[in-house]
Amino acid sequence: MDLSTGQPWPVSRHWRVTGWLLAAVWLFFLNVPLATALHQPELWRRVLGVVALVVFGVGYVLLFQWARKLRQSLRPIPTGRARVGLVLLLAVGLASLPGTDGDWLATLVYVAAAAVFLLPLREALTAVVVCAVTPVLASWLVPGWEAESGIVFAVLLASFAMFGVSQLAQRNSELRAAQQEIGRLAVAEERARAARDLHDILGHSLTVVAIKAELAGRLIDVDRDRAAAEIAEVEALARAALADVRQTVGAYREVTLAAELAGAGSALASAGIAADLPAEVPDLPEEWDRLFGWAVREGVTNVVRHSGARCCTVRVHPDRVEVSDDGRGPSTPDATGHGLVGLRERARRLDAVVTVGRRPEGGGFLLRVHTPGEAR
Repeated sequence: MDLSTGQPWPVSRHWRVTGWLLAAVWLFFLNVPLATALHQPELWRRVLGVVALVVFGVGYVLLFQWARKLRQSLRPIPTGRARVGLVLLLAVGLASLPGTDGDWLATLVYVAAAAVFLLPLREALTAVVVCAVTPVLASWLVPGWEAESGIVFAVLLASFAMFGVSQLAQRNSELRAAQQEIGRLAVAEERARAARDLHDILGHSLTVVAIKAELAGRLIDVDRDRAAAEIAEVEALARAALADVRQTVGAYREVTLAAELAGAGSALASAGIAADLPAEVPDLPEEWDRLFGWAVREGVTNVVRHSGARCCTVRVHPDRVEVSDDGRGPSTPDATGHGLVGLRERARRLDAVVTVGRRPEGGGFLLRVHTPGEAR
């Protein structure tokens, strides 16, 4: 499926040609009635027989291709149109009778096969029975026509074979539909992941930008030099946020724990919150370093935005990271938000555990991400 449009991929030229051949190759068995028509002594019988058989063959191929195209595009075959097509096909076969005599019964093989491919199972079975019985009844009703046991066998064999083809086509259609649904879900999941990443990146960066801009506004009449420095930092943060967005959209952005700790110090200082950060971090596997970096980013963003804290502490261990503050704490026992949802999604990929609540010593907020085996 084309994920940009949501439409099935166009069928290749190879498969289009193969489809025509699959339908046309069986027309070889019309050679008997065609030979009978060509040997008719009267010209009008010869012409009528040959023309009717040619029209019959073309009609059969077109009918088969029409149904095949609908199946490939995952659309149902309209039963009403299928019935009309089969009646017309049968009528053209009957029209060849003056030129083909009893050999026109060979056309019933194609009518039965087409019915199996086009109609619901019960109607198709009825059509097959009628086509199989017709040669036997015709030998009783029409003098000079011998019982065509070979036609009866051909009708049953062709119907059974076409049933297998139709079931295979149905399974292929269901598989194609499943693949399209998987593709659609993959696109939806990727969009959700990108949205979470952009929220986490911009939520942190814009929070710091807003705080620094507010600080610069208060300082502009008191300390112009410091206000100018804050404005310069706002500009640098905005440019960094834009770069982060571009890198995230391009799937190049890598979050690291060291970078997030450095950013946390700047954000907390701008917000007037004392920062207690680790001087160095342990050597962590790449995926855990990235996860702990996201945890620091989300935790510090929440502290700056919502906590009303005076101090924020970050502790990093080989098996866990903790971000805590002395502010008002979470509003609910199980705090949630877009950032925390994204963090839990990332942690789930590593079987890590995210806990949110109050600090053990009472009051304040605690965000903790730890490995599955680490004691809580």
